[in-house]
Amino acid sequence: MKRLTISVFVLISILLLAACGSSGDKSSDKEGSEEGNGGVLADLQEQGKIKIGFANEKPYGYENNKGELTGASVDTAKAVFAELGIEEVEGHLADYDQLVPGLGAGKYHAITSGMAITPDRCENAAFGEPDMKYGEGLIVQKGNPLGLKSYKDIADNKEATISIMSGATENEFVVSEGVDESQIQGAPDIPATIAAVESGRADATTGTEMTLIMALESADSDNIEFVEDFEQPDIDGVPSYGAVAFHPDETELLEAYNEKLAELKESGKIAEILEDNGFDAERNYPEDDVTTAMVCKGEEK
Repeated sequence: MKRLTISVFVLISILLLAACGSSGDKSSDKEGSEEGNGGVLADLQEQGKIKIGFANEKPYGYENNKGELTGASVDTAKAVFAELGIEEVEGHLADYDQLVPGLGAGKYHAITSGMAITPDRCENAAFGEPDMKYGEGLIVQKGNPLGLKSYKDIADNKEATISIMSGATENEFVVSEGVDESQIQGAPDIPATIAAVESGRADATTGTEMTLIMALESADSDNIEFVEDFEQPDIDGVPSYGAVAFHPDETELLEAYNEKLAELKESGKIAEILEDNGFDAERNYPEDDVTTAMVCKGEEK
């Protein structure tokens, strides 16, 4: 009987300890979960620094000759984060098509380079509200020997080739206009696409209008020219709406960003940033009634 009593006592003690341990673990897990879900913004504010992924594409996001991260999209992000108490932006250069995957892998807290909001990208990234809009452009060899004035012109000439930055929305745009994938040459960045046309390896390159105008100025070449009478494609995604993007799980950070972005839009600061980076504030400023939710669903038109 004594042995049974001791055994029962030991068993009860074990169960009580297990119960206490289980309760403690659940409490700890809950606290850890709450901290993880709501702690990123607070951590960034405490550190005063945020990691931003960007592609080298003027005038949206690029590194200047002083090694500083700048451009319309970057300056907008800096202004908003500063309002959130995050003064330092740590830029990480990446190929354009690696920005969204890098965001998903946790390499950056956010990405920006005038990245267009698209339904496909919305599946893997949480975009802030639009901070700019833009159309497309085309650069060809001097004199435009093939007479290319639209994506359809390239599609109609199966011998024509076009160099496009990998991961850019223009890859989808030209295909939707009938350009065969065999006519497309991939390149890591805009300077590489410009070099392809300048050297004769490609007949044309495309990108956003402002990107190509600035790239042409930087190239300072007599062998290429901007197509002034380029016909904008009548397709979904044109005009494009650019925005900063976050990891889909970072809802608190996204909401805080959108709140401050709205305030800076109201104050006129965002229009000022666009103008300072060579944009036309009236033409490139997003309409107030166009939201990210609409663009993600293809409902902006």
